Amino acid sequence: MEYEHRTLDPHDDTAEAKAAVDAWMGAVSRGFHDGRPSESSREIWRETARADSMRIAGAWLPEGVYGAGPMPVATFSSWDMTLNAGATMVPVHMISDVTVSPAHRRRGLLRTMMVDDLAQTSAPVAALTVSEASIYGRFGFGPASFRRRIEVDTTSTFALRDFVDPGRVELVEPAELWDTASDLFARFHAGSRGSVERPHFYRAWQTGRFDPATGSTDDKLRAAVHLDADERPDGYVLWKHAEGEGDKPATVTAELLTLDTSAHLGLWRFLADIDLSSRVAVRNSHPDDPLWWALVNSDVVEVRSVYDHLWIRVLDVATALEARPWYTDDSFVLAVTDPLGHAEGTWRIEAHDGRAKVVPADDAADLTLSAETLGSLYLGGVRVASLASAGRLAGDPAQVERLGRLLDGGPAPYSLTSF
Repeated sequence: MEYEHRTLDPHDDTAEAKAAVDAWMGAVSRGFHDGRPSESSREIWRETARADSMRIAGAWLPEGVYGAGPMPVATFSSWDMTLNAGATMVPVHMISDVTVSPAHRRRGLLRTMMVDDLAQTSAPVAALTVSEASIYGRFGFGPASFRRRIEVDTTSTFALRDFVDPGRVELVEPAELWDTASDLFARFHAGSRGSVERPHFYRAWQTGRFDPATGSTDDKLRAAVHLDADERPDGYVLWKHAEGEGDKPATVTAELLTLDTSAHLGLWRFLADIDLSSRVAVRNSHPDDPLWWALVNSDVVEVRSVYDHLWIRVLDVATALEARPWYTDDSFVLAVTDPLGHAEGTWRIEAHDGRAKVVPADDAADLTLSAETLGSLYLGGVRVASLASAGRLAGDPAQVERLGRLLDGGPAPYSLTSF
């Protein structure tokens, strides 16, 4: 069967174009088992697509075939923003809304959309967050940063070691939070290795204008801001309270953004003091969250899972590698294999004083790795030795150690942006 691949223009306000985008959105919602989009959710999505200059693609059944209509059988979206690579910001090609109808799997639809999309970007790096980890390695993406799902017992067993908060916490309405949240995120993004710039839909979500779970306004969302000793905002938290059912305790589900440990622990103390709840659940805890070590009894923290969050795909090897930090001085020749061709080649890395110059090379490679493996190593969230022990690097053990000294170091990459 010959599918029709095409792109849609979210800026086109003709009735026909808007209907096509609405049908595309319906296919995305169907693919992720969400409810059918409401008019308000469609309008918010259009605003986001326009603000982020989103590219909307899909595959449709040919006209006249049973099941053909305005709704595509596969969807794909992408746009460009920025990634903090550790030494500098780089453009990043962000990919989302990837669905293929279960009735049209294994027909090459995702491959066609992915290959076409990656060929059109000039960004040196692509990124996505995944719902199924088995899909994207074949396209050169590797898991590069990680987060933890934790639940914390906030009954009388919760206590912080000798913590005196120099600041204070103040409740605000989510609708009034955006200017403060935007400023804090910009500061976080500038200083956090692995951070990805946030798409515009975060505004609707964080102000309570839209709840992805219900498709309407979020009347249960609450917010608080932490102020430092000089009354300047240095963190915020958004949360919801859920009553317990049966043996399940009443739980606060929270997301925090903090710029330093004082703000982080101050907001955790605030969360622990919320009435009528005995647990706080956080889905996006940092892999090195200081809360664990600041508690009198760390047993109050239950790690429900550690999961891959940001997946990275290097497209322009020289530009990408020159944007990340290096941890020893050395000259190293790295060969990259890439079935899609973007990162294919042999590269000389001249690292000095934390930065590197990367150029194509004709020399024999010290090590060879795949584009997928390079993606996992890019942000420093996975150690070279770990991937080598799994057979993901080909070369002499001494060269593995050399590459590890070059790449491994610095803070764990961490992103608060899902897309």
